[in-house]
Amino acid sequence: MTRPVLSIVTLVILALTLAACGDQAPSSVRASASAADASESAAESAAESAAESAPASEEASQAPVSGEGRLADIQDRGMLICGVNGSLPGFSVLADDGSVTGFDADFCRAVAAAVLGDSELVEYRALNADQRGPALQTGEVDVLIRNTTWTVSRDTAWGLFAPTTFYDGQAIMVNSTEVDATSLADLDSATICVQTGTTTELNLADAFRTAGVEFTPETFDTIDATYEAYQAASCDAVTSDRSQLTALRTSFETPDDHVILEDVLSKEPLGPVVPLGDDEWFNVVKWVVYATIQAEEFDITADSVEETASTSENPVVQRFLGVTPEGAEAFDSGLGLEPDWVVTMISQVGNYGEIYDRNLGPDQEIAIERGLNSLWTDDGLLYAPPYR
Repeated sequence: MTRPVLSIVTLVILALTLAACGDQAPSSVRASASAADASESAAESAAESAAESAPASEEASQAPVSGEGRLADIQDRGMLICGVNGSLPGFSVLADDGSVTGFDADFCRAVAAAVLGDSELVEYRALNADQRGPALQTGEVDVLIRNTTWTVSRDTAWGLFAPTTFYDGQAIMVNSTEVDATSLADLDSATICVQTGTTTELNLADAFRTAGVEFTPETFDTIDATYEAYQAASCDAVTSDRSQLTALRTSFETPDDHVILEDVLSKEPLGPVVPLGDDEWFNVVKWVVYATIQAEEFDITADSVEETASTSENPVVQRFLGVTPEGAEAFDSGLGLEPDWVVTMISQVGNYGEIYDRNLGPDQEIAIERGLNSLWTDDGLLYAPPYR
């Protein structure tokens, strides 16, 4: 056999092998799963590592997109496919009954309510850190809402980032009964547990190099392995987004012993991401987020939105809620949604403040202060452009 022919045969065999490996997709769960199926899925998704090793889905790895765009496909399908963490308290956790609760999960519901009229029409797909980019790049998920930091490389290669729903920052946590540290400078020559393949790993190196502090990283492939090593005192500290440290600390045997240092190692803007190449769908997800923020600014809640729509004479509020005053022309947002989509969404999911308080507020175990995640009118960073 000549060398050119041999090369061609080799390439064909390699292509077939890669195609066979490419059929695998992350596990998915439906909110309407039976009790038995839900129990099995809950066990598989109880930790991020479980999602990593879950059996391949039998469904096609890419959600089909017609020539009409993803919005039309979702409406034809009658189901939104939303990528989530699935095991992060306060943000997205798969329950024994098959339901998914949390801040991120509620934004999945908000998108479904706006697009399909029903916040429960969501298929949640538990994705680990390594699965996030491919799930967007292949179009397997319609939207990713999973503690994913907005960076330039992800913005250009993974997908388009909608407005930030949670402003976070990387921090370091120590067991105060074993490590006497109140700042990064106190961790000179410390061993730090960190999950590899994340922005966290690079931020850690940058922060310690900038501070002139020596450290030894202990890297792990999964979030579970990272925190198991930390709790077993295999390292002096653990680092991740402050929200993640706060959330997972609640599951420790003695959570009060574990102190999150005040040092902020990085900016971590977290929010929805959609696949590249569909501006119409990107606009929909953007304005769903903005609408939850604007509704809170207007003090429009799940309980008051329908009454406000029927009684308000404020033209700005009427336009926002899809109300056309007598003698006026109907407003067309250009989003391709029903005129009263905001009313439908807010009535089923609530405004930003309601979503936050329900999952992360002061009455919840995780209890994260809003801080930067307050409205701009309350010295926060949440600001919605005009709906006109």
